[in-house]
Amino acid sequence: MAKDPVCGMTVDESKAAATYEYKGVTYYFCAPGCKVAFEKDPEKYLGKEEGGMEHGHGHHH
Repeated sequence: MAKDPVCGMTVDESKAAATYEYKGVTYYFCAPGCKVAFEKDPEKYLGKEEGGMEHGHGHHH
């Protein structure tokens, strides 16, 4: 199972309404609207997973 980064819902990869690849990682969405929101500002949704407020551009994996 995958987690919709926009709404936080758990999504079955095989039944996802939409998918989007960002920086080599595929994200799954419960609805097309979530994908649209993610496309507009992916860092907004991914940043909160890190647990910090910093917008680091120096450390790349």
